[in-house]
Amino acid sequence: MQWYSHLYVGDKAKKDRYRIIQGIRYGRLQPEVYVITPPGNGKNILDIYPSAMLLLPPCRDEDFLVIGIAVTYWEALEVARRIVDDLYQRTGEFSLDSLIGDME
Repeated sequence: MQWYSHLYVGDKAKKDRYRIIQGIRYGRLQPEVYVITPPGNGKNILDIYPSAMLLLPPCRDEDFLVIGIAVTYWEALEVARRIVDDLYQRTGEFSLDSLIGDME
């Protein structure tokens, strides 16, 4: 698991940021915690996964780049919106590679 150097964090997730990150790193079940990652299929802008999905065998072995974390699905949508807004403001396009390459 890799972490984006400028991790986007939802408002509810801010107060428990350290606990959430450590829980994801150590494979702890965290209900209502979501991670935002680059798309797996190349056709979307972002993917939103419940953190519990990262514990399942198909995902456990994959090397994800976590761009954002949130508590509740609605907050994950808000964080994803902020990422897309920043992406368009900084690059003028919807290529996530441009944003990640500029900020790493």
